[in-house]
Amino acid sequence: MTRVLPIATVLAVLFVLWYAGAVWMNSKWTLAQAERQGVELSFSEIVADTMRQDRPRLPPPHQVAVELKKTVIDKKVTSKRSLVFHGWITLSATLMGFALGTVTGILMAVSIVYSRVMNMSLMPWAIISQTIPIVAIAPMIILVLSLMGVEERAVPKAIISAYLCYFPVLVGMVKGLRSPDAMQLDLLNTYGASGWASFWKLRFPSSVPYLFTSLKIGIAAALVGTIVGELPTGAKRGLGARILIGDQFGNPIMIWSALIAAACLAGALVSIVAVLQGVTMKRMGFAR
Repeated sequence: MTRVLPIATVLAVLFVLWYAGAVWMNSKWTLAQAERQGVELSFSEIVADTMRQDRPRLPPPHQVAVELKKTVIDKKVTSKRSLVFHGWITLSATLMGFALGTVTGILMAVSIVYSRVMNMSLMPWAIISQTIPIVAIAPMIILVLSLMGVEERAVPKAIISAYLCYFPVLVGMVKGLRSPDAMQLDLLNTYGASGWASFWKLRFPSSVPYLFTSLKIGIAAALVGTIVGELPTGAKRGLGARILIGDQFGNPIMIWSALIAAACLAGALVSIVAVLQGVTMKRMGFAR
């Protein structure tokens, strides 16, 4: 109960602010229409109209909920109008990018920790790479891959996803691999442990808590990268495509339903990583 109450309180406040914002933003169209018709509306009539507009500036939560029901529950998962279908397209590319970014981040972290040259040369470039806006580099990645003859649509999205994912993993692993103190390292040296043994028996186990923390950030970043990668391609499948189509047809309800679906997917992915973290920490003896 102590965990549920704060979350429920935050959600309640967000819903109140959402409805208030919907009334404020959608009332402009309502008042403009009433002025054209020479009609005066009461406050309750204005609020009622803002809750049922076909193309509201800000859809209220119940309209988004109805759209989610239509596209998640009422539609078959194989239908191209189903958010489950589009969510799977986005999820598959996200998992590919997450795997690629995680492996890249871990390998880079190991090389940085064990090589002074890599630390001095690779780490600054990794930091600089994150200053480039992903919306600017995504079209270039897609163009280069198309010129190289890569026709699989999931590959460019996976690379963009990995681009956002690898950096949190890199930073977390570098911090984790360097977390053992000098006394622990000296003790292994006293026993004549090799560098490989020091890595598997001390450095890597010490880095696992840092790794899972960075993975929770990385999986969410990977999803964002996939959705961003779907936008410049004019994709017709995926949650990013639903956002793009909703924008092209001026349908804010479609846009918001896709955004909520993406947020739920991100929450589910982070929760799965958190569960894996708990199981792994318990088996390794970190948890009480």
